[in-house]
Amino acid sequence: MFENAPAFSGFSVQDIAVARSFYENTLGLQVSEEHGMLHLHVTGGRPVLVYPKPNHQPATYTVMNFPVDDVDAAVDALAAAGVDTLKYDGMNLDAKGIMRGQGPTIAWFADPAGNVLSVIQNA
Repeated sequence: MFENAPAFSGFSVQDIAVARSFYENTLGLQVSEEHGMLHLHVTGGRPVLVYPKPNHQPATYTVMNFPVDDVDAAVDALAAAGVDTLKYDGMNLDAKGIMRGQGPTIAWFADPAGNVLSVIQNA
């Protein structure tokens, strides 16, 4: 039924201006805005829609993953930009908040709206 539909994903934030600054200035993504919503232009795919929602509640799962060649370098770059990794109890995380040896090397962080993002090691 939808095999030819160019699907895209999206998630909400409470403040579009704050989200735009974070995704554009902090993470360095190309961002466009139309009808009060953001389009995050990510490599290799369709844009990700970020829409305002006054009663926004962040998802309890990872909404977007950024594959990188070096998770350590990505975490260091995030820290230099003032973005901390998330620390989850009961997970085998190192001092930087990176999980190793339990699947792909990965670290999680949040956008200003509390949405969980990750940097994940390229295979």
